[in-house]
Amino acid sequence: MDAVRVALLREVLAGTEWPTAARGFARTLRSSVVPRGGGLLLVGTEVYEPWHMAAHLADESTWSGLPQLRPTLVRHRVEPDDPAHLAVGLGRIEAAGRGETLLMVAPERPDAGLLERVHDARRAGATVLSLDGGDTEVRGLAHEALTVPDNGEVDLDTVQHLVSAAAGENVAVPRGRGSFRDRLSRLADQLTAPPPPRW
Repeated sequence: MDAVRVALLREVLAGTEWPTAARGFARTLRSSVVPRGGGLLLVGTEVYEPWHMAAHLADESTWSGLPQLRPTLVRHRVEPDDPAHLAVGLGRIEAAGRGETLLMVAPERPDAGLLERVHDARRAGATVLSLDGGDTEVRGLAHEALTVPDNGEVDLDTVQHLVSAAAGENVAVPRGRGSFRDRLSRLADQLTAPPPPRW
């Protein structure tokens, strides 16, 4: 999703908790990955693989110049002829440890095998984050969770767009005018903002 669409989405959701909640979660994600320099593992449930989140985080990683944001998509089923970037199975979570971040996207309750692997990764020192539908066991495993209720005003896909866009934002630019992407995002915000009232 490009900067203009994200700005429009934020405008539509202005007045709700979601833009602020997504930015807060994205800050946690970014701070858990960038300083440690470890890998970012992204996993879904057996039914839901977070392809879009992986693609958006990869884009944000490139645009923001933060290679640490590029996730490794961990999949429940890997076929022998899958390309290397799609051939990472659940065993990778078992190997996760200190300095690594595991982001679990779980609209529904994951199976017991995944929950056990995530629990083991947390005990080994990995930071666990979750975008979830409200399952208490998933939330209990996560150091930080953002819950998107099934019957709420937004869906999980929308929140994934907000989080991935916010993760790539350069929040503080001490000198100069910022990156091209920051300037484009500011311009999009200005162009999509309602006009000032005329008295």
